Amino acid sequence: MGGMVYKRGEEGIGGGKLGLSITIASGKGGTGKTFVTANLGVALSQFNRDVIILDADIMMADLEIILGMEGKPVTLQDVLAGEADPRDAMYEGPSGVKVVPAGVSLEGLRKIRPERLKDVLIELIGECDFLLIDSPAGLEKDAITAIASGQELLLVTNPEIAAVSDALKTKIVAERLETGIVGTVLNRVSYQKTELSKDEVETILETKVLVEIPEDPEVKRSIAFGEPVVVRSPKSPASESIKKLAADLIGVEYEIPLPKKENIISKLISGLLGRKA
Repeated sequence: MGGMVYKRGEEGIGGGKLGLSITIASGKGGTGKTFVTANLGVALSQFNRDVIILDADIMMADLEIILGMEGKPVTLQDVLAGEADPRDAMYEGPSGVKVVPAGVSLEGLRKIRPERLKDVLIELIGECDFLLIDSPAGLEKDAITAIASGQELLLVTNPEIAAVSDALKTKIVAERLETGIVGTVLNRVSYQKTELSKDEVETILETKVLVEIPEDPEVKRSIAFGEPVVVRSPKSPASESIKKLAADLIGVEYEIPLPKKENIISKLISGLLGRKA
Protein backbone atom coordinates (compact mmCIF):
# COMPACT_ATOMS: atom_id res chain seq x y z
CA MET A 1 0.00 0.00 0.00
CA GLY A 2 2.84 2.30 -0.80
CA GLY A 3 4.02 2.08 2.82
CA MET A 4 1.09 4.19 3.98
CA VAL A 5 0.18 2.79 7.37
CA TYR A 6 -1.43 5.19 9.81
CA LYS A 7 -0.42 5.18 13.47
CA ARG A 8 -3.12 6.28 15.87
CA GLY A 9 -2.32 9.09 18.27
CA GLU A 10 0.16 11.03 16.14
CA GLU A 11 -0.24 14.77 16.50
CA GLY A 12 -0.61 17.36 13.82
CA ILE A 13 -0.11 21.12 13.80
CA GLY A 14 -1.35 22.77 16.97
CA GLY A 15 -1.43 19.50 18.92
CA GLY A 16 -4.45 18.10 17.07
CA LYS A 17 -4.57 14.65 15.51
CA LEU A 18 -2.57 14.07 12.38
CA GLY A 19 -5.51 12.68 10.47
CA LEU A 20 -5.46 11.31 6.96
CA SER A 21 -8.06 12.39 4.42
CA ILE A 22 -8.92 9.84 1.73
CA THR A 23 -11.23 10.67 -1.15
CA ILE A 24 -13.06 7.58 -2.39
CA ALA A 25 -13.93 7.91 -6.07
CA SER A 26 -14.97 5.77 -9.00
CA GLY A 27 -15.32 7.57 -12.32
CA LYS A 28 -18.76 6.16 -13.07
CA GLY A 29 -21.90 5.56 -11.05
CA GLY A 30 -23.02 2.13 -9.91
CA THR A 31 -19.64 0.73 -8.83
CA GLY A 32 -20.58 0.65 -5.13
CA LYS A 33 -18.35 3.58 -4.17
CA THR A 34 -20.67 4.89 -1.46
CA PHE A 35 -21.21 1.38 -0.09
CA VAL A 36 -17.43 0.94 0.21
CA THR A 37 -17.01 4.38 1.82
CA ALA A 38 -19.69 3.75 4.45
CA ASN A 39 -18.59 0.25 5.38
CA LEU A 40 -14.86 1.03 5.34
CA GLY A 41 -15.51 3.93 7.72
CA VAL A 42 -17.50 1.72 10.08
CA ALA A 43 -14.86 -1.05 9.89
CA LEU A 44 -12.07 1.42 10.76
CA SER A 45 -14.17 2.59 13.69
CA GLN A 46 -14.57 -1.02 14.82
CA PHE A 47 -10.76 -1.18 14.89
CA ASN A 48 -10.88 1.62 17.46
CA ARG A 49 -9.98 4.44 15.07
CA ASP A 50 -11.64 7.86 15.16
CA VAL A 51 -13.31 8.20 11.76
CA ILE A 52 -15.34 10.90 10.07
CA ILE A 53 -17.19 10.14 6.83
CA LEU A 54 -18.18 13.17 4.78
CA ASP A 55 -20.65 12.85 1.91
CA ALA A 56 -19.36 15.20 -0.79
CA ASP A 57 -21.81 13.74 -3.33
CA ILE A 58 -24.21 16.66 -2.92
CA MET A 59 -26.42 15.78 -5.89
CA MET A 60 -27.04 12.11 -5.00
CA ALA A 61 -26.49 11.97 -1.21
CA ASP A 62 -26.84 8.19 -0.83
CA LEU A 63 -24.49 7.80 2.14
CA GLU A 64 -27.13 8.61 4.74
CA ILE A 65 -29.43 5.94 3.25
CA ILE A 66 -26.78 3.20 3.49
CA LEU A 67 -26.05 4.19 7.10
CA GLY A 68 -29.71 4.59 8.05
CA MET A 69 -29.24 8.28 8.93
CA GLU A 70 -31.77 10.10 6.76
CA GLY A 71 -33.46 13.38 7.66
CA LYS A 72 -30.79 15.09 9.76
CA PRO A 73 -31.65 18.77 10.46
CA VAL A 74 -28.21 20.24 9.64
CA THR A 75 -26.13 18.92 6.72
CA LEU A 76 -23.12 19.70 4.55
CA GLN A 77 -25.40 21.87 2.41
CA ASP A 78 -25.83 24.24 5.35
CA VAL A 79 -22.08 24.25 5.99
CA LEU A 80 -21.18 24.99 2.36
CA ALA A 81 -23.79 27.75 2.34
CA GLY A 82 -22.02 29.36 5.28
CA GLU A 83 -25.01 28.86 7.56
CA ALA A 84 -23.57 26.23 9.93
CA ASP A 85 -20.33 25.03 11.49
CA PRO A 86 -19.03 21.63 10.27
CA ARG A 87 -19.42 20.21 13.77
CA ASP A 88 -23.12 21.12 13.76
CA ALA A 89 -23.58 18.82 10.76
CA MET A 90 -21.73 15.88 12.34
CA TYR A 91 -23.66 12.93 13.77
CA GLU A 92 -22.71 9.65 15.41
CA GLY A 93 -23.40 6.64 13.25
CA PRO A 94 -22.99 2.85 13.54
CA SER A 95 -20.07 1.63 15.67
CA GLY A 96 -19.31 5.21 16.72
CA VAL A 97 -18.30 6.49 13.27
CA LYS A 98 -18.96 10.21 12.78
CA VAL A 99 -20.94 11.20 9.70
CA VAL A 100 -21.44 14.50 7.89
CA PRO A 101 -24.42 13.89 5.55
CA ALA A 102 -24.77 15.88 2.33
CA GLY A 103 -28.48 16.68 2.64
CA VAL A 104 -31.19 16.39 0.01
CA SER A 105 -32.77 19.85 -0.06
CA LEU A 106 -33.20 21.32 -3.54
CA GLU A 107 -33.42 24.78 -2.00
CA GLY A 108 -30.15 24.13 -0.17
CA LEU A 109 -28.39 23.24 -3.43
CA ARG A 110 -28.92 26.79 -4.69
CA LYS A 111 -27.03 28.27 -1.74
CA ILE A 112 -23.96 26.08 -1.57
CA ARG A 113 -20.45 27.12 -2.54
CA PRO A 114 -18.50 23.93 -3.38
CA GLU A 115 -15.17 25.74 -3.15
CA ARG A 116 -15.66 25.87 0.63
CA LEU A 117 -15.24 22.09 0.85
CA LYS A 118 -11.46 22.19 1.29
CA ASP A 119 -11.75 24.59 4.24
CA VAL A 120 -14.33 22.29 5.83
CA LEU A 121 -11.98 19.31 5.49
CA ILE A 122 -9.10 21.26 7.03
CA GLU A 123 -11.31 21.93 10.05
CA LEU A 124 -12.29 18.29 10.42
CA ILE A 125 -8.96 16.56 9.75
CA GLY A 126 -7.54 17.54 13.13
CA GLU A 127 -10.39 15.75 14.92
CA CYS A 128 -9.98 12.23 13.58
CA ASP A 129 -7.59 9.51 12.52
CA PHE A 130 -9.29 9.08 9.15
CA LEU A 131 -11.50 11.44 7.17
CA LEU A 132 -13.21 9.55 4.34
CA ILE A 133 -14.71 11.68 1.56
CA ASP A 134 -17.39 10.12 -0.61
CA SER A 135 -16.79 11.78 -3.98
CA PRO A 136 -19.44 12.31 -6.66
CA ALA A 137 -19.15 9.94 -9.62
CA GLY A 138 -17.71 11.27 -12.86
CA LEU A 139 -15.34 14.17 -13.39
CA GLU A 140 -17.56 17.22 -13.10
CA LYS A 141 -16.44 20.24 -11.08
CA ASP A 142 -17.78 18.94 -7.75
CA ALA A 143 -16.00 15.59 -8.23
CA ILE A 144 -12.71 17.28 -9.09
CA THR A 145 -13.09 19.49 -6.01
CA ALA A 146 -13.49 16.39 -3.83
CA ILE A 147 -10.48 14.67 -5.43
CA ALA A 148 -8.32 17.76 -5.00
CA SER A 149 -9.41 18.17 -1.38
CA GLY A 150 -8.22 14.78 -0.16
CA GLN A 151 -4.63 13.89 0.63
CA GLU A 152 -5.04 10.45 -0.91
CA LEU A 153 -7.37 8.78 -3.41
CA LEU A 154 -8.90 5.32 -3.17
CA LEU A 155 -10.36 4.08 -6.45
CA VAL A 156 -13.44 1.86 -6.49
CA THR A 157 -14.26 -0.01 -9.67
CA ASN A 158 -15.91 -3.18 -10.96
CA PRO A 159 -14.14 -5.87 -13.01
CA GLU A 160 -15.51 -4.64 -16.33
CA ILE A 161 -13.75 -2.62 -18.98
CA ALA A 162 -16.08 0.41 -18.94
CA ALA A 163 -15.76 0.86 -15.18
CA VAL A 164 -11.98 0.39 -15.21
CA SER A 165 -11.63 2.82 -18.12
CA ASP A 166 -13.49 5.51 -16.16
CA ALA A 167 -11.43 4.73 -13.06
CA LEU A 168 -8.28 5.28 -15.12
CA LYS A 169 -9.48 8.74 -16.13
CA THR A 170 -10.14 9.55 -12.46
CA LYS A 171 -6.65 8.35 -11.52
CA ILE A 172 -5.05 10.53 -14.19
CA VAL A 173 -6.92 13.59 -12.92
CA ALA A 174 -5.86 12.82 -9.34
CA GLU A 175 -2.23 12.56 -10.36
CA ARG A 176 -2.42 15.91 -12.12
CA LEU A 177 -3.88 17.38 -8.94
CA GLU A 178 -0.99 15.80 -6.99
CA THR A 179 -3.35 13.68 -4.92
CA GLY A 180 -1.66 10.45 -3.82
CA ILE A 181 -3.10 7.11 -4.94
CA VAL A 182 -3.73 4.60 -2.13
CA GLY A 183 -4.80 1.85 -4.52
CA THR A 184 -7.90 0.22 -5.96
CA VAL A 185 -10.86 -1.64 -4.51
CA LEU A 186 -12.31 -4.16 -6.96
CA ASN A 187 -15.97 -4.42 -5.99
CA ARG A 188 -18.78 -6.82 -6.93
CA VAL A 189 -16.45 -9.56 -8.13
CA SER A 190 -18.12 -12.79 -9.22
CA TYR A 191 -15.03 -14.44 -10.80
CA GLN A 192 -16.71 -15.08 -14.12
CA LYS A 193 -14.65 -15.51 -17.28
CA THR A 194 -16.17 -12.37 -18.78
CA GLU A 195 -14.74 -10.23 -15.97
CA LEU A 196 -11.34 -8.60 -15.93
CA SER A 197 -8.94 -10.32 -13.57
CA LYS A 198 -7.16 -8.62 -10.68
CA ASP A 199 -3.90 -8.69 -12.63
CA GLU A 200 -5.53 -7.14 -15.69
CA VAL A 201 -7.03 -4.32 -13.60
CA GLU A 202 -3.66 -3.65 -11.98
CA THR A 203 -2.01 -3.53 -15.40
CA ILE A 204 -4.56 -1.07 -16.81
CA LEU A 205 -4.66 1.24 -13.79
CA GLU A 206 -1.00 0.79 -12.80
CA THR A 207 -2.09 0.64 -9.16
CA LYS A 208 -2.34 -2.21 -6.68
CA VAL A 209 -5.72 -3.85 -6.14
CA LEU A 210 -5.91 -3.74 -2.35
CA VAL A 211 -8.91 -6.02 -2.01
CA GLU A 212 -11.52 -7.85 -4.06
CA ILE A 213 -15.01 -7.57 -2.60
CA PRO A 214 -17.13 -10.48 -3.86
CA GLU A 215 -20.70 -10.24 -5.06
CA ASP A 216 -22.69 -10.89 -1.92
CA PRO A 217 -26.51 -11.02 -1.42
CA GLU A 218 -26.02 -9.64 2.10
CA VAL A 219 -25.01 -6.30 0.58
CA LYS A 220 -28.45 -5.71 -0.96
CA ARG A 221 -30.15 -6.76 2.26
CA SER A 222 -28.03 -4.38 4.33
CA ILE A 223 -28.80 -1.44 2.02
CA ALA A 224 -32.51 -2.27 2.10
CA PHE A 225 -32.47 -2.16 5.90
CA GLY A 226 -30.24 0.92 6.12
CA GLU A 227 -27.54 -0.88 8.08
CA PRO A 228 -23.88 -1.33 7.08
CA VAL A 229 -23.13 -4.89 6.02
CA VAL A 230 -20.13 -5.04 8.42
CA VAL A 231 -22.64 -4.51 11.24
CA ARG A 232 -25.63 -6.46 9.96
CA SER A 233 -23.72 -9.45 8.54
CA PRO A 234 -20.16 -9.22 9.90
CA LYS A 235 -19.19 -12.72 8.75
CA SER A 236 -20.44 -12.37 5.18
CA PRO A 237 -17.83 -12.47 2.37
CA ALA A 238 -18.22 -8.75 1.58
CA SER A 239 -17.84 -7.80 5.24
CA GLU A 240 -14.71 -9.88 5.69
CA SER A 241 -13.11 -8.28 2.63
CA ILE A 242 -13.87 -4.77 3.86
CA LYS A 243 -12.52 -5.54 7.34
CA LYS A 244 -9.36 -6.88 5.70
CA LEU A 245 -8.99 -3.60 3.78
CA ALA A 246 -9.45 -1.58 6.97
CA ALA A 247 -6.89 -3.71 8.81
CA ASP A 248 -4.33 -3.37 6.03
CA LEU A 249 -4.82 0.39 6.01
CA ILE A 250 -3.82 0.64 9.68
CA GLY A 251 -1.24 -2.13 9.70
CA VAL A 252 -3.22 -4.63 11.77
CA GLU A 253 -3.08 -8.36 11.09
CA TYR A 254 -6.42 -9.72 9.90
CA GLU A 255 -7.00 -12.97 8.07
CA ILE A 256 -10.22 -13.64 6.17
CA PRO A 257 -11.60 -16.93 7.54
CA LEU A 258 -11.66 -19.77 5.05
CA PRO A 259 -15.15 -21.06 4.23
CA LYS A 260 -16.03 -24.27 6.03
CA LYS A 261 -16.03 -27.21 3.65
CA GLU A 262 -18.80 -29.66 4.36
CA ASN A 263 -17.56 -33.21 4.50
CA ILE A 264 -18.23 -34.97 1.18
CA ILE A 265 -19.72 -37.98 3.00
CA SER A 266 -22.13 -35.66 4.85
CA LYS A 267 -23.17 -34.13 1.53
CA LEU A 268 -23.78 -37.58 0.06
CA ILE A 269 -25.88 -38.69 3.03
CA SER A 270 -27.81 -35.41 2.97
CA GLY A 271 -28.61 -35.92 -0.69
CA LEU A 272 -29.73 -39.53 -0.21
CA LEU A 273 -31.88 -38.81 2.86
CA GLY A 274 -33.11 -35.39 1.73
CA ARG A 275 -31.97 -33.79 4.95
CA LYS A 276 -28.87 -32.63 6.77
CA ALA A 277 -26.62 -35.38 7.99
